[in-house]
Amino acid sequence: MKQLVGIDKIGVYVPERYIEMKDLAIARDIDPDKFRLGLGQDQMAFPTIEQDIVAMGANAAFQIIDDEDRQLIDQVIFATESSFDFSKAAATYIHELLDIQPFAKSYEMKQACYSGTAGLQAACDYVRLRPERKVLVITSDIARYGLNTPAEATQGAGAIALLVSANPRILAIHEESVAYTTNDYDFWRPSYSDVALVDGKYSAWLYQDVFKTVMDEFESRYSDRFNALKALALHLPFTRMGEKALKYYQENSGKEVVNEWLDHYSSSTQLSRRVGNIYTGSLYLGLASLLQYDETLAPKDDIGLFSYGSGAVAEILTGTLQSDYKKMIDAIGIDQRMDQRRPYTVAEYEAAFNQTLSQEDGIHKIENENTTQEGFVLDKIDEHRRYHRHHSS
Repeated sequence: MKQLVGIDKIGVYVPERYIEMKDLAIARDIDPDKFRLGLGQDQMAFPTIEQDIVAMGANAAFQIIDDEDRQLIDQVIFATESSFDFSKAAATYIHELLDIQPFAKSYEMKQACYSGTAGLQAACDYVRLRPERKVLVITSDIARYGLNTPAEATQGAGAIALLVSANPRILAIHEESVAYTTNDYDFWRPSYSDVALVDGKYSAWLYQDVFKTVMDEFESRYSDRFNALKALALHLPFTRMGEKALKYYQENSGKEVVNEWLDHYSSSTQLSRRVGNIYTGSLYLGLASLLQYDETLAPKDDIGLFSYGSGAVAEILTGTLQSDYKKMIDAIGIDQRMDQRRPYTVAEYEAAFNQTLSQEDGIHKIENENTTQEGFVLDKIDEHRRYHRHHSS
């Protein structure tokens, strides 16, 4: 019997502040239904200046790891497309903040929104060979497109932490998967640009086309795995994207099983509707949402995870829900955390958006306490060195 390996714990962290999409639409003189119905977004999370990708990632992981985990974690893998350093990995900050044993490797991965899945698969492969050890995978991103830009409504921020181990209590990941690469320009950000470049209509079409390509190949290679899928979680830059991909696939493949996947789809979008796009973590925010809110899934059900990163790389992987998955999801208190957040006015959101860290002299002391949540925050930048601390509410 093969060793079961997969997601043992999952942590979800989103900033304490958000903006109502209807308020943003009114401020931009846009019909609110274009955001709420057209994109499928109700709220958008937005961080204060103290909540950088390291702070958010550390907060997501701090929820779930204990002292035993700290001694057994052999790797810290940080997936992001919001990196602030071309050399030093954000994982090194996490390793220190969480006091993980020193003989662990820590590194950063990049491939648009796909890299979280690359990290998860690398973690699973490592643990399959060393079932007594664990790997911590963190996805953390801040999606920024600019005020009053066409993509403003698809921003968001947040982090997901995945603890990978043998005999996981949430989801055992199967070895069979299908990955796909095509060199396309649907979304990219050159090093000389502070904002992403995107071909919106082409990107939406490419996502759908790649989804069909990957699913067709997966069915061809692993028909039993394909036919066993009860539900899918998908990468969600906005919640209507996944729905469009499912319907595109149904129309072009004629697969009746898509109707069953669509029955579960709304459960997988509940958190994303209230958070927005978190890039590398969007798929896993959808997974957490599916497991939190879908009351028809049960242990031993197989579910699929469709990961997509512009540029473009995609992968379909599958797993089996474990007997304790619901208890492990309930333990992190998703509903309580979401309900404790506070709304921004549009003016407050714009002020926070325009607040930036000093980049010229490498010194920035954060004087004002913008956050009231307990957790890790960015404390200062001194001689181009970032320092974080644990903030008490």
